[in-house]
Amino acid sequence: MRPDWLTHPLRWQRGPVPWAATVRGAAGMAVPLGLAVAAGRPAEGVLAGLGAMFAGVNDRPAGRRTGAVQQAVPALAGALGLLLGAATGWWAVPLLGAVGVLSGAISVAGPVASAAAVQLTVLTVLGCGMPVPLPGWAKAACYLAGAGWLLLLRQLTTHPRPLHAERHAVAAVFDALADALDATGTDRAETARRRLTAALDRAGEQLRTDHHHTRTLRTRLAAASALSEAGVALLRDARPLPARLAAGPRRLAAAVRADRLPGPLPVPAAETPATAAFDRAVLQAATAFGETPGTAGTTGMAGTAGAVGTPGTAGARGRVRGRGLRRGLAGWVLGVRLESRPGGTGAVPAVRPWGRAGRAYGVRVGVCVAASAALALGLRAGHWYWLPVTAAFLVKPDLGPLFSRVVNRFAGTVAGVLLVAGLAPALPGPWWPVAAVAATGALIPVAQRHFAAQTAVITVTVLAFVTTGGDHGAAGGRLADTTLACALVLLVGHLPGLADTRARVGQRAAHALRHTQRYLDHVLLTERQDPEHPADAAVAARRAELRRTAYRTLAQARAAAENAAAELRPGAPAEPDWLRLTVHAERLADAATAYAVERDHGAPAPATPAAARTLTRTLAAAADALDRPGPVAAPPAAPAALPPELDGVAAEVGRIRVLSAG
Repeated sequence: MRPDWLTHPLRWQRGPVPWAATVRGAAGMAVPLGLAVAAGRPAEGVLAGLGAMFAGVNDRPAGRRTGAVQQAVPALAGALGLLLGAATGWWAVPLLGAVGVLSGAISVAGPVASAAAVQLTVLTVLGCGMPVPLPGWAKAACYLAGAGWLLLLRQLTTHPRPLHAERHAVAAVFDALADALDATGTDRAETARRRLTAALDRAGEQLRTDHHHTRTLRTRLAAASALSEAGVALLRDARPLPARLAAGPRRLAAAVRADRLPGPLPVPAAETPATAAFDRAVLQAATAFGETPGTAGTTGMAGTAGAVGTPGTAGARGRVRGRGLRRGLAGWVLGVRLESRPGGTGAVPAVRPWGRAGRAYGVRVGVCVAASAALALGLRAGHWYWLPVTAAFLVKPDLGPLFSRVVNRFAGTVAGVLLVAGLAPALPGPWWPVAAVAATGALIPVAQRHFAAQTAVITVTVLAFVTTGGDHGAAGGRLADTTLACALVLLVGHLPGLADTRARVGQRAAHALRHTQRYLDHVLLTERQDPEHPADAAVAARRAELRRTAYRTLAQARAAAENAAAELRPGAPAEPDWLRLTVHAERLADAATAYAVERDHGAPAPATPAAARTLTRTLAAAADALDRPGPVAAPPAAPAALPPELDGVAAEVGRIRVLSAG
């Protein structure tokens, strides 16, 4: 069996071809570059093309509002980097080190923040090292013009049907649930469960703001979330399920896509308490298709009230809407997802940029970028920017394990350089770079499925840009700089103080355990709820919010754990098994969800308040043990009446503490 660090560079993501994004990509860079070449202003065209290129990298499936944020926030960060990049010579080294530390800390907050941080770093490097005879404000304006052009293309080419992307995202949740039900009891079950969690997260991102146009879809997403909760009790049994159970969610998915009523649903058949609860949840989900946005908030369906506002007076609804708008705007500006504290007071980002993970990653980025800039300046005075730019991309952990990133970056650069070296002589004249960026712009949306393919496409694009700027012999230097950057990042990335996964993965695991503890605390210490009783709507909505946050943070911790498991560690001591810890925590959340569903439908409550408090104290102590250096009080022993998964969590945390102490 081959080790993960060896096979990870070969993994390729699959999915449909985003045709609209390919069309936008072809026109996004070629049009501004072509206009600039025709006008005899190549420098402005290169900067505008760079803005369009980075906006194309961030052109991911989303609705108009979400997609605009995904592209606009990083573009503004890139423009800021061009304004900051005014230092010349060796003064650039401390500046890039400071920007790298800041960018690395920001990156841990979320995907939009990560994209903004890397553009801030890369464009600061280009501002310092790229020989463009323009003042900083003019560079930033050209860059924003290119990004704005692609953003305009996105708005013009988005599907004409209102809320098309949002509707398909909600329908994908029902389809993912049906797939998970079909896969139960097979070797596809775990993958299907993770796709369900990812589908819920994507749909939540699409419907992030409380806008009146999305109220109906938010109601249906809440119905899908409540139905997924009922399905967990079935999925947890790990036995094949009747085919009729998946038919209901599939019909609901088709109804969401077509924006119509679901029609006849499968006849309920109460084989077990879990299937009875699921059948009831299907019927409750169907009621979301007959409600108007104005009445959706008063239903008793679990999770619906939380999705569209808590029932109450108009003033109360206005205050809730205002808080939601402020949180949404703050989250967009910061590029992070804001999560409510228990009791609804305040909000915190998923992982704090100023926490241990942010500080550790910030130091790694700062050291790598500053060291690579110093090395490049020592080797040559001009065109030194490629080496620190390469280091800035290589050091990003959300692009995969370090060894995998290095291998794919080197392979992609070699492929891009060879392609340009082979085709450039056959395409003489000033217009071949325009044709090249048109082709690579169309390929970027597909090439992002593999880091080597993305690197090859970006390499061809950048070489076309620098050729337009007058540097005709850049290919060999780019390959040499990439080789040096790969070696430097491998060296720095495996230093003992920077390669430790405790800060990078441990904080996410601790964060996930805390949210799991909050979810369990709510489930175990609240009374049985009647889903049809309006007085229980707020409690059910709170449970839905805590459940989604717990599963989302667990999925983030699992992704970080899988990256850590695929790292190359030559001669390093044994690393904690973060993946096994997250699996135990996920199963514990599943047990709590199944318990809540069965209790709501008449099953006896096995947990006493004292046992429940012991469980939540155990999880809280486990999170503290991961997140705080130094001795931590041993968690209390879990009573036998509580889920056995808790023993697995406590045991894994204990092993991690032993390895960390060693």
